[in-house]
Parts: sequence; C-alpha cells; structure tokens
Amino acid sequence: MFTVSTDPARLDVALIHDYLSQQSYWALGMPRETLDRALTNSLNFGLYAPDGRQAAFARVVTDYTTFAWLCDVFVLPEFQGQSLGKQLMQAVFEHPELQGLRRFLLATLDAHGLYRRFGFQDLVAPDRYLEIKKANPYGVPTGN
Repeated sequence: MFTVSTDPARLDVALIHDYLSQQSYWALGMPRETLDRALTNSLNFGLYAPDGRQAAFARVVTDYTTFAWLCDVFVLPEFQGQSLGKQLMQAVFEHPELQGLRRFLLATLDAHGLYRRFGFQDLVAPDRYLEIKKANPYGVPTGN
C-alpha cells in the first residue's frame, strides 16, 4: 500500500533534486541549494511505496490561510499508471492546514485532466493576473 506523508524527514531530497533538475520541464538545472530553500519554506508531500521508497512528490507554497500554489508535482516514471497522482492530490486537498483557502493556483503543461478532477479550472479573469517569469533562471543551455 502506498502512503502519503508530510514529514520532512522522510523526503528523499536527492531523488527530488535529481528529478526536478534533470527530468522535469519546469526546473531543469535547479541548484540543490535552491531546492533546499524551497522545501524549507513549503508544505511538502511525499508518496511512498510499500518498501519505503519515494515514488512521487508535490510541494505547496502557502500562507495556510488564504492562498496556496501547488507546484513541483511528479510521479516517477516507474510508478506511473497506478493512479498515484490522484492519491497524492487527494492527500493535498484533504490536508487540514489547506482548508478554507480563498485561492489555490497551479501551472501545468500537460496534466489539466488530473487537476480538473480536484476543482481546478481556467482562470476566470486572466486579465487580472500578471507575472514575472524568467525564461532560464538556472542558466541551463537550451540547445540553440
């Protein structure tokens, strides 16, 4: 049985860093120090296989009162296809410290279907949102 925990001591930080900095499309080249700071300042969810190995991860940046940003969500390739993303999201949205928030945001390239199951929808007023986005914050070569 797979289990979800927010215990920071259980996180396999090396695995999370490897996935985000080497395999994800959104955090390629992320320095380990950057991840360490992000983990320290976030509510982190690890999903663990019966043998204790970390199989998935999600991070929530939040003030625990009005706002949350869901990010860095992944299921390792060898564990995909087992509905673990759904189990992880269920745990995130049932977490007692994330209840009653006014706004919960995320950005995704390819998992809209998963997140819509949990109530996410397109921005109602996208003209109200602005962003500062650095195209290559970690200086990763783009191949051009």
